Amino acid sequence: MPTDPPARHGPSPRVALVHDWLTGMRGGEKVLEALCRLYPAATLFTLLHVRGSVSARIESRRPRQTWIGRLPGVAHYYRGLLPLFPAAIETIDLDGFDLVISTSHCAAKSVVVPGRARHLCYCFTPMRYAWDQFDAYFGADRVGPGSWLLRPALRGLAAWDRATSDRPHRYVAISQYVAARIARYYNRGSAIVYPPVDTTFFTPSSAPPGEHALVVSALVPYKRIEVAIEACRLARRPLRVVGDGPEAVRLRRVAGPGVTFLGRLSDEAVRDEYRHAAAVILPAEEDFGIVPVEAQACGRPVVALARGGSRETVADGETGVLVHDCTPAAFAEGLDRVARLSPPPRAVRQHAERFATERFLAEFAGHVNALLDAPEGAARW
Repeated sequence: MPTDPPARHGPSPRVALVHDWLTGMRGGEKVLEALCRLYPAATLFTLLHVRGSVSARIESRRPRQTWIGRLPGVAHYYRGLLPLFPAAIETIDLDGFDLVISTSHCAAKSVVVPGRARHLCYCFTPMRYAWDQFDAYFGADRVGPGSWLLRPALRGLAAWDRATSDRPHRYVAISQYVAARIARYYNRGSAIVYPPVDTTFFTPSSAPPGEHALVVSALVPYKRIEVAIEACRLARRPLRVVGDGPEAVRLRRVAGPGVTFLGRLSDEAVRDEYRHAAAVILPAEEDFGIVPVEAQACGRPVVALARGGSRETVADGETGVLVHDCTPAAFAEGLDRVARLSPPPRAVRQHAERFATERFLAEFAGHVNALLDAPEGAARW
């Protein structure tokens, strides 16, 4: 496996990695982990870091955090500090670095880099809550009457996000879907490199699967976990839910006796859940969606919403089922359809191998090296 970028002529660049925040191991952090492997001498910066919340490879970098990370108990309320993130991200001192790689779904792409440095943003998405998903995160049914106070702040955040969209020299998007969002909100072009999936770790089991469905997700509003809960009730299938988040209490309250909440699990335990599920459900409109690929790497089919990245990761009628309406009835029908389809685990697994980590490392390093080698006038897309 490659652990360094392909060889280039000239001295090695001094590399900085900038990530929004480090509070748990989700899809974005798995990308960051791969980049830490690709650039083993890089310095890591972030808005805040909850020690012990991410992998050993990331923790070993001793991430440098902004003043937000030093606030007492900030891990419990950092989402409420969103309007302060622009000011905090701009305090990161990147003087002395030749290459800045930001991995961004919020503010990381807007770091200020020195004039001689090149900046590549690996964009998970333009920030959802500022552009088109305010109600899902901060609507009155989520935060109460104070929602109206947040609207001006989020409008200001969207304006700042757009005004600073020219700071990266180049964007690399995680999917065609995100590339279209970058074009829409930033008026910028982007290359596409699909995120890495550890297909050497996520592998099928020889044991037959169970009859239950599975959700692996952060429990946040836009994931629409309640749709999966109701769909399984209609389809009369047990449901197991892996993950935690601010929606956990509400979801436990609405779930019936057929739903088991497992909380956060180790990677090995998550792999075991994938292997034994009849199908994995993804009711959210994802920017890419690493869970469906991990599930397929384990040979298990996926029932996913036919929007966003799922259209690029799930082969409808071959490795799973794409559902066109985000309703419990449509997903219940999707569960029945995937049971009739019963795709061979080997074929499902083969589809997932397109997203292997080695492919990501080679493609991403190629884009970085192209940026570093570009003449000054051609560095910016």
